Amino acid sequence: MQSTSQPILKDLVLIGGGHSHVAVIKSFGMKPMPGVRLTIISRDVHTPYSGMLPGYVAGHYQFDEVHIDLRPLAQFAGARLYHDEALRIDPANKTVICKGRPAVPYDVLSINIGSTPRIGNILGASEFAVAVKPISLFVDRWKQLLDRVVAQPGPHRICVVGAGAAGVELVLSIQFRLKKMLEKLGRNSEELSYHLVSKSKQIMPSFPNNVAKRFNSILDERGVIVHRGIEATEAEDGTLFLSNGDRLEVDETLFVTAANAAPWLAESGFDVDEHGFVKVNDTLQVLSQPNIFAAGDVAAVVNHPRPKAGVFAVRQGKPLANNLRRALLQKQPKSFSPQSSFLSLISSGDKYAVASKGIYTISGRLLWTWKDWIDRRFMKKFSVLPRMKEDKGPAINKSLTSPDTLKEISAIAMRCGGCGAKVGAGVLTRALSELKPAPRDDIIVGLHDPDDAAVVEVSAGKVIVHTVDYFRSFIDDPYLFGKIAANHSLSDIFAMGGEAQSALAIATVPYGVESQVESTLNQMMAGAMEILNDADAALVGGHTSEGAELALGFSVNGLIDRNKILRKSGLIPGHVLILTKALGTGTLFAADMQQRAKGRWIDGALDSMILSNRLSAECLFQHGATACTDVTGFGLLGHLIEMIRPSGVDVEIDLNALPIMDGALETVRMGILSTLQPANVRLRRALRNQEQAVKSELYPLIFDPQTSGGLLASVPIESAEACITQLMEYGYLSSSIIGKVTEQTGDIEPVTLVI
Repeated sequence: MQSTSQPILKDLVLIGGGHSHVAVIKSFGMKPMPGVRLTIISRDVHTPYSGMLPGYVAGHYQFDEVHIDLRPLAQFAGARLYHDEALRIDPANKTVICKGRPAVPYDVLSINIGSTPRIGNILGASEFAVAVKPISLFVDRWKQLLDRVVAQPGPHRICVVGAGAAGVELVLSIQFRLKKMLEKLGRNSEELSYHLVSKSKQIMPSFPNNVAKRFNSILDERGVIVHRGIEATEAEDGTLFLSNGDRLEVDETLFVTAANAAPWLAESGFDVDEHGFVKVNDTLQVLSQPNIFAAGDVAAVVNHPRPKAGVFAVRQGKPLANNLRRALLQKQPKSFSPQSSFLSLISSGDKYAVASKGIYTISGRLLWTWKDWIDRRFMKKFSVLPRMKEDKGPAINKSLTSPDTLKEISAIAMRCGGCGAKVGAGVLTRALSELKPAPRDDIIVGLHDPDDAAVVEVSAGKVIVHTVDYFRSFIDDPYLFGKIAANHSLSDIFAMGGEAQSALAIATVPYGVESQVESTLNQMMAGAMEILNDADAALVGGHTSEGAELALGFSVNGLIDRNKILRKSGLIPGHVLILTKALGTGTLFAADMQQRAKGRWIDGALDSMILSNRLSAECLFQHGATACTDVTGFGLLGHLIEMIRPSGVDVEIDLNALPIMDGALETVRMGILSTLQPANVRLRRALRNQEQAVKSELYPLIFDPQTSGGLLASVPIESAEACITQLMEYGYLSSSIIGKVTEQTGDIEPVTLVI
C-alpha cells in the first residue's frame, strides 16, 4: 500500500478491470494526478486476456500467462483495489452500490465490465450450461471439466453453442487439449465427441468465405460435428434441445453466442441499446452523464457501432485515460474514432493460425508464432512495471478545485495538533450515522445515548478482560482494514475464553476534504462494525483524528467467569498443539508492498484475516483446551515461547505440518520478509536443533509476524481429531495439529523442530 501526504480532492472510480481499464490504471501509475484518488472495483483480481484464452484452453499457456494481475498494477498506480461486484450506480448521489460493502462515492466514474453471452431466452441454459464470458467463471468450469474427464473414463460429449470465431477457436482448443491429455494417460481420445451449433448456415458469418472455408476443412478433419442453421432452444441436465427438434445428449454445454450487457446498467437509469449496452458518444462519455464513461464491450459507441471484440477495448484505453484526466481537470474531453478494420488472428488449437484483414487471408504455423509474440508483448506491459514513484508531497493541481475546496485545502495545510486534530463533529456524525452497534442490556451509556464516557455493567460472578490493539493500515481498502483491525483486537478476548462486551475505537484518517474523510471513515467503521456486531460487542465510543496515515485500533472489554479463565500457562505434557489459521501474512504483505505478490495470494490472506476467531475459540474450549493464545506480531515461535515458559514444559513442532498460506513459501524463496522478522528471529535461541531446522525452507515462517492470525491451543490427544473436524465445519479450513507438548528436560532450548 502506498501512503501519500497529498490531500484527496477528487475520486476517480473504475468499475471492472477490463482491457481498457488496465491501460488507464497503468497510465495513472506512470503519470499520477496529485489530489486524485483512484479506486478500482472489480469482481476478479486476475483479468483474463481474451486473445490468449484459446491458447490457455489448448494448454499452451499457464494461468498467470493469460491473466493480468490487478493487485500489483493497482499498487503501481497507488490505487485502492476493492475486490467486490458493482450492483448499481446511483448518479444522483454519485455512488456505486456494491454487493458486499458500503456504497463507494465518485466524482468521475468509468465502466469496463465486458459482456456475457445472450442465453437468457434459452430455458435451462443458466442452470445446465456455462457461458464463456465472464471468462473467470468459465476458467473454473474448464478446470472442473478436465478433472472430470480424467476421473471418469468413457465417452464424453462436449457441445459449443455459437460458431463465430470465438466458438470455433474454443471447440478446436478443447479438442486439442483433451486429445493430448488422454494420449498422455494412455487412453483413447476417440471416446470423446464434439459438437458445434451454428445459428447460420455458414460458420463465422462475419468473416470472408475463404476464412470460413478453411475452418470448415479443419473442423471436418478433426471430426467436429457441426449443426448448421440451427439454434439451441432448451437445456436440461445432459441434454440440449435444438430448433430442428433434435436432442443432443451432452456432458458439457458451452455458450459463445451474441453478447448481452449486465441488467444493472439499465436499472441505473442509463440510456442503453436493445441488448443493454450503455450508449456513449465519441468521447466515451455516457449519454446525459458527462462524469461517467464506458469502454470495451459494455459500451455502444453511438456514432461508430463495432462488433464486440477485445481489439477495440485495447485501443480505447489511451483515449479513455486522456479523457478521464480532462474530466477531472474540468476540461472538455476529446472525440475518439475507433478503427474501421482490424487484423484477426484465429487459432485452431494446435499452434496454427489463420490471419484475416479485409479480403486478405493467409494461414500457417508462423502466424501462430507471430500471434504468440504479439500477445506476450501486450501482457508484458502490465506485468513488468517500473518502480513506484516516491510521493513528492502535497502538490495540488488547482484545476481540480473549486474556490470552496481551495479554502478547505488551505485549512488542511494549517491543521492544528492536540484536540484540533479531531475529525469535525459534522463529518463524524454523518460517517457514523448509519452504523448500528450491537444492542446489549448491560451497556448503560454508549453510542445510543452518548456522554463523556461509556458506562457498562458487570454481572455478578463475572470479571472483566481488558485488551487494546492499534496499527496503521497495510492495505488500500478501508472497509476490509476495519474488519481486520476489529478481528485482531477481539482475538485476545476469545483466546482467554471471554465474551466480548464493549469496544472503544481509536481511528486516524488521512487529511482530505470533508467528503473524502467522511467516506473513508464510514467505510472503515462499517467493516469494523460488522465484526463487532457478529461478536455481540457493542461499540460504545472512541476517538477519531486526522493524521498522515489510515490507522485503527480498539480497546475491548470482555466478560468471563473467574474460574474459567484460559491462560497461556496451561500446556500439559501429552497434549497436542492445534493451530487454527495458516501462517504467512507478514511475508505476503511485505511482497505486496513491493508489487511482487499475486492478487490471489493477497485475497487468500485477507480471507483468513477477516475470519473471526470467535467460533474457533468456542470449539477449542469444547474439546478441552487447557492453554490458548492468538498468533500475532511475535510469530508462531514467539507466542509459543510465551506459553512454554510459564507452563514448565517442552514442545515438538512438525515443520511439515504447519499450515502455510498460498504464496507465502514463494515470497520467502524470493527473500521477502517482514520488517519485524529480524526481531522475531532473535528468539531462535529457544530452538534445540536450529542447525538442522535452518535447512528447511519452512524455517523462516515460524518467525513470520501475523496480523489477525489464528489461535494456538493445547488440546488432549483423544479430542484432537474431533476438534479438527469441527473446526473445518466452522470454516477454519487450515486448522492443523502442528506438534505436541512434552515433559520439561531442563535444557535451555525447549523447542524441537521436526523436519
